[in-house]
Amino acid sequence: LLEEQSRILLMQVLRLIFQVLIELLSKVVFLIIADLDVDVLGFTGHIDSVDDVLDDIDIFSKGSVVQLLDANGIAGRNHVFHAVNQSVLAFDRKDNFANDLGVEICLRCSAQRQISKAFSLLGLKEGDMNLCAVIVNGNNEIYDYLNSTFDRNDDVLLPVNDDLVKIFDISSEELACYTHEDIIIDKISKLVVDF
Repeated sequence: LLEEQSRILLMQVLRLIFQVLIELLSKVVFLIIADLDVDVLGFTGHIDSVDDVLDDIDIFSKGSVVQLLDANGIAGRNHVFHAVNQSVLAFDRKDNFANDLGVEICLRCSAQRQISKAFSLLGLKEGDMNLCAVIVNGNNEIYDYLNSTFDRNDDVLLPVNDDLVKIFDISSEELACYTHEDIIIDKISKLVVDF
């Protein structure tokens, strides 16, 4: 009984430490990506053709990085900002997994190293979708395109915990100690450590 209580106390202390670290990290994220104009916007919409949407983004994004993600796999803005931060740092350190910053953001948001796996988890699909648009150094044309093609709805950026558990293979043991967002941010950070 004493061992079990000690284990529970230790887990609670570790959870508090982890939450403080995440809070500090989220402040550091804004310092590192401060030179970039990063927006994370929520949208809903219907996609008839993924290829057509990607072609349009290429046309309108001139000088911007735009990555559209399945918002059902997003645990909130901190999740995305952490992934963007890790992506920018990876390019600075030359240890990026992809040659394109947008693809690297998708990899980091999905906590994956394989592009195909990342796109299967968080990529665009035909049909109705909740979308998370990550825009780096956006121009007016890309904002106009997104706003005319999809309906703005930042509520889609709120975590859908059941979806997150499936997408990120989150265990009940992890959830007993940490929030969904904390677990996902940890998985993103481990991409570098485990590499």
